[in-house]
Amino acid sequence: MYYDGKIWIGKAGDEKVCILPKMANRHGLIAGATGTGKTITLKVLAESFSDAGVPVFLADIKGDLSGMVRPGADTEDMQKRIARFGLAECGFTYKAFPSVFWDVYQNMGIPVRTTISEIGPVLLSKLMELNTTQTNILQILFRLADDNGLLLVDIKDLKAMLQWAYDSSKELTYEYGNITKQSISAIMRHVVALESLGGEKFFMEKALDLTDFFQTSDGKGVINILDSRQLVNDPTLYSVFLLWMLSELFDKLPEVGDPEKPRMVFFFDEAHLLFNDISKALQDKLEQIIKLIRSKGVGVYFITQSPRDIPDAILAQLGNKIQHALRAYTPAEMKAIKAAADSFRVNPAFDTAEVLQQLGTGEAVVSVLDEKGIPTMAQQTKILPPQSLMGPIPDESKVQEYKMNNLYLKYQEEVDPESAYEVLNRLAEKNAEEAAEAARLEAEEKERLAQEKEAAKEAEKQAKAEAKAAERAEREAAKQAEREAKAAAKEEERRRKAGRSVAKSVTTTAAGTVGREVGGSLGSVFGGKFGKKLGANLGGALGRSILGTLFRTGK
Repeated sequence: MYYDGKIWIGKAGDEKVCILPKMANRHGLIAGATGTGKTITLKVLAESFSDAGVPVFLADIKGDLSGMVRPGADTEDMQKRIARFGLAECGFTYKAFPSVFWDVYQNMGIPVRTTISEIGPVLLSKLMELNTTQTNILQILFRLADDNGLLLVDIKDLKAMLQWAYDSSKELTYEYGNITKQSISAIMRHVVALESLGGEKFFMEKALDLTDFFQTSDGKGVINILDSRQLVNDPTLYSVFLLWMLSELFDKLPEVGDPEKPRMVFFFDEAHLLFNDISKALQDKLEQIIKLIRSKGVGVYFITQSPRDIPDAILAQLGNKIQHALRAYTPAEMKAIKAAADSFRVNPAFDTAEVLQQLGTGEAVVSVLDEKGIPTMAQQTKILPPQSLMGPIPDESKVQEYKMNNLYLKYQEEVDPESAYEVLNRLAEKNAEEAAEAARLEAEEKERLAQEKEAAKEAEKQAKAEAKAAERAEREAAKQAEREAKAAAKEEERRRKAGRSVAKSVTTTAAGTVGREVGGSLGSVFGGKFGKKLGANLGGALGRSILGTLFRTGK
């Protein structure tokens, strides 16, 4: 209850136990065994901060915080509590508080989404439970995306980056370090597993703008309730989501120093899930955030069963402590109770360790920071009742509530912007087209070379054929010339022979004529028949001899 400008938690005897708003951003712890009243304490604080005008975020693990949107019910038990605390005189009334319901799975609240780029490689590695080598490669992928101006929005963007890294692992290794295909394949399997768990809904635009948590209504801080009934079934996703929100606030909010009251208060229920299997790097970052985020006006309150669920370095920074009953059945649990008691400033009026084991439901040992930031002595405190409805409202009413909120109109539609998937797909298509064009040109070049080779072969064949034809023609011409020469020689021989024959005939004829003439003359000399015959013979021989000599001389 917000009273007298303070966050009234409960009463220690007649003394009001309150958190000063200016000290509320020094963080806090609500611890205790199951059933000891942690949820009621959470509601009382959230309502008080809301009345103080401080927006609140809380995770509703069991689904029983939705009653904040309805006024509390007047019962006999409530009347007794009101009387016991003297609440009526302090202005206690039943009332509803402005609340907004959110849901990662988009069933019982306004959709809560973020992007792969915003959650970052460290938290994403925790979410997917990657080993050190795989985490290093995931960090390289984010660096690669930044260097190439690629936006990582959803799961398909991450898959596209992994595929690109797989296909280009050899080339990327030279610039970014060793990127093995085996590790990329292993990361891809984790991505598929994340997708099957609902990651395709969580990683999507429109991403949650955390400034939408910083709303007020009629001067009251809006209570942002994350329906975590389904989310907590995946403890890793639950813890990563809360760590992401805290990290985003730390990165984006400006410094405000020490304000009079927080800008926002975050309650992280089941806080032990935040620190299960957390890497040293992530724990170191979380410690730094818790230490510094108070200067940005944000108070962080962890809710868990035992203080030992919180790392000592973080526990030491939680100035406002509300410790409900602890149970001890083993020596280890007794040791934990002693450690919890030792974290409080000693109150000489009681033994803190003993009281922690005897507290009833709705009671707690409380220590808060005073005006100087010094923890007050431990006080055994009875926690106030809430002003809103104790239990949950029906799911149908919750759906109606969040769909009537203007923020639902902002986040109801999913948006798929141009990001790594689209860019890399275009690049792959372009590369495929270029490869196809190169293959086509190569095929054409091969075809051209083949044609040229075939043409050269054909030309060579034609040249050889022409050379052979020319050779045959030359041989034929030579033979023809030889034949013609032989024919000419034969003709010449024939002409010579013919000339000799004519000459012989003429000689013979002339010789006969001369011989007869001479023979006739000799026959006359010798007279008689004998003389004629002798004369003819001698005349003929003499004629042939003379003419033959003449023709031979003429040759």
